[in-house]
Amino acid sequence: MPAPATAVPPLTGLGRLFAVVAWVEAFTWAGLLVGMYLEHVAGVTDLGVWLFGRLHGGAFVAYGVVALVVAVRYRWGLWRTLAALAAAVPPLTTILAEVWLRRTGHLVAPEARVEPRRAVRAL
Repeated sequence: MPAPATAVPPLTGLGRLFAVVAWVEAFTWAGLLVGMYLEHVAGVTDLGVWLFGRLHGGAFVAYGVVALVVAVRYRWGLWRTLAALAAAVPPLTTILAEVWLRRTGHLVAPEARVEPRRAVRAL
């Protein structure tokens, strides 16, 4: 059976890259939070902060760069771009941004987007 007309096309290229980087950024954020707990609350070790601090720093920068490239290439507009960039600040929010952008069809090229059909009212 064919897919409904409002189905979002599968991710390819930049959309897939954005999704992967968003999940990596969230994973490293979680690792950094665990590392901070181990160092500052449990007082066990600072190894988690040392490792995940570096990984998260790289993932944070990569997410910002990829988000800007995708925003320009896929014509997100100012508010969508700012929301995606702001999602990198609170922990694990890049996952929410990725899911939102995927569901709204903004992680596919503009020419591949399927716009929802508008209902036409009878006069």
